[in-house]
Amino acid sequence: MNFIVPQCVRDFFIDMNNYIKASINSSAEEEREILIALLSNEGYEGFEETHSGLSAYISEELFNEAILKEILQPFAKSAQTEIIVPKNWNAEWESNYEPVIVEDFVAVRAHFHQPVTNVKYEIVITPKMSFGTGHHATTWQVMKLMQEIDFAGKTVFDFGCGTGVLAILAEKLDAASVLAVDNDDWCIENSLENVANNCCEKIEVKKGETPPSGQQFETILANINRHILLQNMKAMFNALHVNGYLLISGFYKEENSMLADAAKVNGLQLIKTTDRHNWSAMLFQKLK
Repeated sequence: MNFIVPQCVRDFFIDMNNYIKASINSSAEEEREILIALLSNEGYEGFEETHSGLSAYISEELFNEAILKEILQPFAKSAQTEIIVPKNWNAEWESNYEPVIVEDFVAVRAHFHQPVTNVKYEIVITPKMSFGTGHHATTWQVMKLMQEIDFAGKTVFDFGCGTGVLAILAEKLDAASVLAVDNDDWCIENSLENVANNCCEKIEVKKGETPPSGQQFETILANINRHILLQNMKAMFNALHVNGYLLISGFYKEENSMLADAAKVNGLQLIKTTDRHNWSAMLFQKLK
């Protein structure tokens, strides 16, 4: 899955303009990536990818129907468009936001929820639309699988940190240090806020697009899309200590074999696979 928060959502209190949402049916990931690149060049600011389609957002002032049709014509695609009027998206989301509870292990809640007392760990995440609140099946599975890794005194790399929820959980599991990176400024800002709100002291949040070269970690957490995982599999292997663990998610169940094969080629041994709502997570170990 790929989720880029629409700018109209982020800047509600600054930008009161209407936005156009263009919905396009496209089941091929490669096709959606090309469309995102083409639409970005024409002023589209945010995108949502699903298993079968793509939603693209643009300011109503910049929307040009003829240009949209021209972009879609070579792909034999059409788009359904609708006007998105300004509204308080945070208030709307808060009214529907419920705590996420992973068995008796961890709960992720917002500041306006009552504390969850029947779990080992509790994380408070400010709901500002960054990906990674625990609601999505990928984040939920990664948190559940983190129970099976010994984090005590270990170095951790959170690749694509989103809200910082996984980095925060790693510190609560007594990691010695955590480096959390994301390529999105909004995610960096949100992660820093959440790290502070959870009184974490061992997490460094930085902007980045790849694992750091010349640095190794004992555990790597990567909840990002298949394309980025495959592109960085060798780099993640190089960034792991021997006997270290790589925990990945962000892909559909039918893509498991592709990820497993790429990991095996790069010297990683599959330890466990989980599935939830057609999304998967996989745990690997570097044995040599």
